[in-house]
Amino acid sequence: MASPLLIAALCMGKRQTKFFVFCFAGMGVCLLSAYINTFFAALYGADTFAATAEIAPVVEEVLKLLPLLFYLLVFEPKAGQIKIAAVITALSFATFENVCYLIQNGAGHFSFIFFRGIGTGAMHVICGAIVGGGLAYVWQRVWLKIAGTCGLLGAAITFHAIYNLLIAYGGVAQYIAYFLPVLILIAGKLITHRLML
Repeated sequence: MASPLLIAALCMGKRQTKFFVFCFAGMGVCLLSAYINTFFAALYGADTFAATAEIAPVVEEVLKLLPLLFYLLVFEPKAGQIKIAAVITALSFATFENVCYLIQNGAGHFSFIFFRGIGTGAMHVICGAIVGGGLAYVWQRVWLKIAGTCGLLGAAITFHAIYNLLIAYGGVAQYIAYFLPVLILIAGKLITHRLML
């Protein structure tokens, strides 16, 4: 799946290198999180519900944060670059996760997979926006870096866990979970647009 992106990265030139690096980082941490989730689920003897609602949000959000921390510590980017890097990493993570889900479960129920893909993608974007937007703010203040980063990670984990909990519960709650992140993104976009006017 990454090979077309690698070819595109070679053709696009150095100006687009960061974009592709964060795409690869998002896909890489998605793959790594699958192994770590499985390890912790086996270690704690967690059933599917517990693994989905308790283990996966923590592992996935921590791993999505790691490339951003590396970027912040090594390159000291501007605030806008941090936000973009976080969203690209989250989108790439969600895309790779959706492809893996499709391969694992097949396309027999296309409408279910379609709504799951949109909901999960929106949830990961929201978590990326929480962390990216927050890091752009807290990393400008030396006294707030550690506590702020931990707080942002906690907020992203909590939102992710609520989403996964509703999905794992099933029924109507599952469909509410699919639409909730999309509605939050739309509301956030409308509020941002009004504030800029």
